Amino acid sequence: MEYRIVSADDHIDLQWLPKDLWQTRVPAAWRERAPKVVDTPEGPYWICGGDRWDPWGGRTGAAGAMGGRRLALERGGVLEPGVLRPTTTALRLADMDRDGVDASVMYGPIVPLLVKDPGLRRVCYRAYNDWLAEFCATAPARLVGAGLIPIDDAGSAAEEVRHLKGLGLRTGMFLAARVETPLWDEAWEPLWAAAAETGIAVGFHLGGGLRTVTFSGPKAANRGNMGVRVAASTLQMDEPLAAVIFSGALERHPRLRIVLAETGIGWLPYMLERMDDTYQKFLDAPDFWRSHGGLALATAPSAYFRRQIWATFQTDHVGLRLLDTLGEDRVMWASDYPHADSTWPESRQAIEDNFKDVPAGARRRILCENARELYGL
Repeated sequence: MEYRIVSADDHIDLQWLPKDLWQTRVPAAWRERAPKVVDTPEGPYWICGGDRWDPWGGRTGAAGAMGGRRLALERGGVLEPGVLRPTTTALRLADMDRDGVDASVMYGPIVPLLVKDPGLRRVCYRAYNDWLAEFCATAPARLVGAGLIPIDDAGSAAEEVRHLKGLGLRTGMFLAARVETPLWDEAWEPLWAAAAETGIAVGFHLGGGLRTVTFSGPKAANRGNMGVRVAASTLQMDEPLAAVIFSGALERHPRLRIVLAETGIGWLPYMLERMDDTYQKFLDAPDFWRSHGGLALATAPSAYFRRQIWATFQTDHVGLRLLDTLGEDRVMWASDYPHADSTWPESRQAIEDNFKDVPAGARRRILCENARELYGL
């Protein structure tokens, strides 16, 4: 297949999953406690134990808005309650064709984090990943699924990464800003080793890290709260980025590949400069570091970024003006379908607007080649 545009960050959300996914795929002993869709007076909702999660099947108007913004499917005039466009192969491909997108990297829901029981969480991860592999197999040249990687502990994460490899998936979604054990801790070594061994790219996707934001309760829809939640979300990857570099994970594992997904790119040049400056100051205190086990880095942090890290964006005029700092081979465009932030179904116009001053070679790399090579399309 000839690829022209690859969207490196799209989504499969809870509301679009088959309603029987966990009821048919988790072991029988877990089935009664597993997530299920239940009809309520407000419509069908996902229920798990005593908790009610998101609505199922897509809702229009205020009920279907994400963070105070309409879903792209509603803006595009195709949102029909109960019609699972993002997980119906023919419909998803039709939406991609409408937008001029040849292949899509699809990040999944955060549902396993909502499950309180650790054992149930593990089987929910596994059931979703097994379903995802089957869904991608319906159009393997065009659908690239990011399996869910547990954040509970490195052992479980490493085990699931190896399972993703066995399923034929190319990448996994890791909510790096939500981990309880800091990513710089040596406890995460089994995950880094498994990802390097298997070649599974680890996608540090947005989610968490927002210290002052309220996600539920009477003030969740407050305009100030919502503004912080949406506008500041992309900046929560600064700590995971610094952690995976300064911990020495990329130095120890040169085959480890990290994607900063949906983070935007405009903030990265400053962060790279700041990390490099920090590294130089650390070098000025060699006696201190010798007495504390060493720095674990053989070169400046920005060099690891340019060797092993990629980042995605939808619209980012600032970032595209700084490609000489970032490197045109480190950046991947995405539509964020079907989220409210998505450029779908006007991605062609968004691309023309953002890339008007970007040279043709760099444009080709960012829109297609970087993702095609990273995911082996």
